[in-house]
This record gives sequence, structure tokens and C-alpha cells, in this order.
Amino acid sequence: MRRTAFAALCIVAAAATGLTGCLPGQGRADAEPGTSGQQPSTSASKAEEKKEPFAGLTGGEIVERAVEATAGAASLRITGDVPDDRGGGTVRVDLAMDRKGECAGTVSAGGEGEAQLIRTGDTLYLKYDEAFLRAQSEGESAAETDAAVAMLAGRWTKMSVTGQDAQDIAGFCDLDTVLGGAQDVDSDATRGRTTTVDGASAIVLSERDGADRQTLYVAAEGTPYLLRVDSTSATDPGSLTFSDYDVPVPAREPDGEIVDLDAPAG
Repeated sequence: MRRTAFAALCIVAAAATGLTGCLPGQGRADAEPGTSGQQPSTSASKAEEKKEPFAGLTGGEIVERAVEATAGAASLRITGDVPDDRGGGTVRVDLAMDRKGECAGTVSAGGEGEAQLIRTGDTLYLKYDEAFLRAQSEGESAAETDAAVAMLAGRWTKMSVTGQDAQDIAGFCDLDTVLGGAQDVDSDATRGRTTTVDGASAIVLSERDGADRQTLYVAAEGTPYLLRVDSTSATDPGSLTFSDYDVPVPAREPDGEIVDLDAPAG
């Protein structure tokens, strides 16, 4: 079956589910178009050709360039809503990450609270608000839930990334893991209009696989990064925005008191 760009990048949904269950050679957008057998005869036609982003490329070829460029980034930020495969509903993620495993951002499940996370070096830091802890304590007794809230709500915790409880979450702070599925995309996307995404010029591309539809927005100037992907797919619904390409990740040890979850009890 044809693999869409959204499906290739939506491994970030698994990243979000992993967190909540424990308590997504660069081409250039202005590259030379393929020859058409006839050269422009006037300066006006040359100017018009220059204005057209991705001149001579099909929608599928643009998607391939975009996925390749995105997968080649040293760091990026992913923001959006993705399906929660375990609990149902929607998970909202806002995560900056790089290939060194540095990561910083927030995750919320179904609008019920928020968890902040930072990974730097070999340590994973997490801070949950009360609403998040209570939402993730389904099946626990009221006493156990109250104890967890009293101990953890609003406080930074830390654990080694090598520990059993941290491995799944820490792995998803690695850009190589999150974009590991962005390979061999076979897209038949069609070209659309030019628009803007957060002030950046972008070309709109549409692709369809049966009843599943995706709309992709690719940077029309500079490196052809993916800027946004929207999906109405029954299996991978959601919307993801990609930004802060190659920007250093703001990951550092939090200030103040930190609860060491690896320390022996008592």
C-alpha cells in the first residue's frame, strides 16, 4: 500500500502515547527545474518562472524532497494533536528535540492536565500537574492517587534514561527515533496554491489513499522542510506543525528542588 508522508512522520504519536501510558543531501525549494525543451525568451518570463516554487516538479516529487529535508534536520520542534492509541482521544504534543537526544516540551492528554519533560545528557526530568496525574491514575485507588498527587504534582522529578521506567520516554526524545519512519515515502500528491504557515511561504499539497486524505504544507523558499501536515485519515487523524529547524534545543536541568525517583525509598 502506498505510504503517505503523514503516516511516515506520525511516529510522534507513539511518542506521546509512550509518555501518557507510563503513569513525525537536502533538496532546495528553489532548485533548478527540469528542462522543458524550450527556454524563456524574455526577462519577464524568466522572472515569472523564478517566482513559481518547485517549477517543473510534480506534487509527489515535492513531498519526497520535503520528507528527505525534514528527516535530515539536526533538530526541530513538533507541535500538534495526535491520536492516543492506548487511551483513545487526543494527545497534544509540543516537543523540541535533536539528534543528540536532547529534548524539551510538554504533553497533554485529552486536555486533562499537562506534563513537562526535559531530557539532557543521561537524565530525564518530568513535572506533572495535578489534573494530569489524576487523569492517568485510572484504575488506582483514591488513596494511591492522592498519594501520587501529594508527592509529585507541581514538582520536578528525575530519573536515569537507562532505567526501566524511563527508556520508552527517553527514546522518543531522540530525533532519529521520532523520524525513523520517514523513509521510502511513495506519494502521489497533487500541487495546490501557495499560502503561508506562521509567516513562511508554503506550497499546499494534497494526497489521498482511499478514504484517507492528507494536506501538506512545504516551505516554498529555502530548504523545502515540511511546515505542517493535516490528516483526516481514520487511522492517523491529526495535525502536526514542524518548526525551529536546526535551532538548539532549550534543554537544561531545572532549577530548584528535584525529586530523585531513582533514589532508594526511605
